[in-house]
Amino acid sequence: MTGSGVKREVDMATEAVGPGTSEQVPWWLVLIEGFALLLLGVMLLMNTGEAAIVIVMFVGIYWLIAGIFRIIHIFIDATLWGWNLLVGMIGIAAGILVVQYPLWSTGVIGNTIIIIMGIMGILFGLGNIIGGIQGKSWGAVILGVFSLIIGLALLANIWLFTFSLPYALGIIAIIGGVSAIISAVQLRS
Repeated sequence: MTGSGVKREVDMATEAVGPGTSEQVPWWLVLIEGFALLLLGVMLLMNTGEAAIVIVMFVGIYWLIAGIFRIIHIFIDATLWGWNLLVGMIGIAAGILVVQYPLWSTGVIGNTIIIIMGIMGILFGLGNIIGGIQGKSWGAVILGVFSLIIGLALLANIWLFTFSLPYALGIIAIIGGVSAIISAVQLRS
């Protein structure tokens, strides 16, 4: 293998590892991310409705742009062109709908997240129960029952959990922001 071939393999391996290593991410970028998450969390807790609409608008704009780029990518790489065209068209349509109807989209996206979380809770719960019974692990069975109950509760009260989702996301964002700020300080020293 030539020197450039080895370098290419190392670059591909580094790319596969991702940006989670401290050598690749500067401390100040982690600090900015931490403050951004902290600000987002405070906004979600203080002004829940408006913050949720802004977030949904950003998601809509992202879907629109990603859909356009997916279709443009067909002209660069024709493999899976049908799939890329379909995904691109869905992204553009979803982006336009979200941008045109942000209030409606906030409820729909929130409901969708809660439904997915409920279904995942049920599936994980059933998997843990079955695996725990087969492996004779009562801890897995208890966690499975707990997960199953949470999944069923989410599906039984979709609107209640949809309205509380911004609060949960706000708390998670604040915790993530504080963690990122602490990580940035540790990376710097």
